[in-house]
Amino acid sequence: MKKTNQKSKSTVRHTRAIQVDRQKRPLVDNLTEEVEALFHSLVHPLTLLQCDLFRQMGLRERTLTLPMMMALLLSAVWRQIPSVNELARLVRDEGALWEEPKKVSQQALAERFNTLPAILFLNVLNQLLPLMQSRWEKRERPLPPEIAWVQIHFTACLIVDGSTLDALIRKIGLLRDLESHPLAGKMTALLHLGSQLPAKIWFNAKATAHDQHCWDDIMAHLQAGSLLLFDLGYTNFACFRQLTEMGVTFITRAKRNLKYEVAQVLVNTPVFRDTIIWIGSGDDRQQVRLVEVLYGNKWLRYLTNELDSAQLPARYLVALYYRRWTIERAYATIKRLLGLAYFWCGSQNAVELQLWSTWIVYTVLIDLCDEVAGLLKLPFERISVEMVFRSMYYYTKAVERGDVRPLPEYLADRSVDLGIVKRKRKNQTSVFESWPLTIASNP
Repeated sequence: MKKTNQKSKSTVRHTRAIQVDRQKRPLVDNLTEEVEALFHSLVHPLTLLQCDLFRQMGLRERTLTLPMMMALLLSAVWRQIPSVNELARLVRDEGALWEEPKKVSQQALAERFNTLPAILFLNVLNQLLPLMQSRWEKRERPLPPEIAWVQIHFTACLIVDGSTLDALIRKIGLLRDLESHPLAGKMTALLHLGSQLPAKIWFNAKATAHDQHCWDDIMAHLQAGSLLLFDLGYTNFACFRQLTEMGVTFITRAKRNLKYEVAQVLVNTPVFRDTIIWIGSGDDRQQVRLVEVLYGNKWLRYLTNELDSAQLPARYLVALYYRRWTIERAYATIKRLLGLAYFWCGSQNAVELQLWSTWIVYTVLIDLCDEVAGLLKLPFERISVEMVFRSMYYYTKAVERGDVRPLPEYLADRSVDLGIVKRKRKNQTSVFESWPLTIASNP
């Protein structure tokens, strides 16, 4: 007989574990002069451009000005500051980035988290993103074959996906009266495949919002000639038709219960099938390609609106969709490494401030990793973002001992013993290089 009224698992166990872990960690000075210089040269000028809007909103300029808050939050994310209390102590003793030490109370700082409009930080992030993408495009480093190919054949290759933010701890304010720990919301990112930098990020305070709700925002940011990768959660025949009319190519997975009509069979082998099919009905009816690959004992099925297999060969299609996991790794970096799984304050405004600050830090960290990849002449995917971040501590100690090498050069020189270059697994090859269907797809 089955048990009834079983106690459900806690939805905040992970959040509590992270909270305890963050609070028990000792403070580490891992903010090097080079990283400070990057923030000062890239972020600080954009922050100053928002000061006019800051004043137009009627906000009072006292100790906690917009540049001061930007410096505080970027320092807090980079240095993994566990609480507003700790941050207030830090700024009183050490200052933050371009700001000198100032006496700030915990209460004043917490109030600023709740009242400083997060749109100001979002504006800085939106202006920073194209600058960082431009820096990536100017560098030279080897690219995996499918990424090198897509850079030539499309104006941009973008991945879109959403991620639910973790639960808030009910400890202050109105959250104390809630029956359960609420989720902090949901973020959706449009990420460049090559650079792993975001092109656009959205936030929805409703954590249960479906991915479909973002389609209008996504399409408003796409340009003709782009390639878009997304998962099953974005399946929408009306949007597929609109993407085709916009001149945007997409690659996604096909649902198991997909209803379609076969229009033309291009390839049909025991391990690979390439077919042009009809999907949708009425105004949403259109032709797409259904590419099916036998992987072990399972058929993997992909859809694309590029009907010409010469323009988008199946080998590149499969390899590019496999790289959709790039955005999942970006979310893991944001949450696990940079600490977005734990929130300092519970208000929506405070959550957004931390969200945008964390993404700003992410872009600077990725830019640094890419510079290291260029010095080592390795693809970016061979560089461990986590170990670059954790190696900041060793660099600060090396500088204290008199090491005069610039940060990127130091990381490149010590890339092996610091674990910055990922080890290749035995017999590891890329999906593109190991794809067994090259001959089968060209009978």
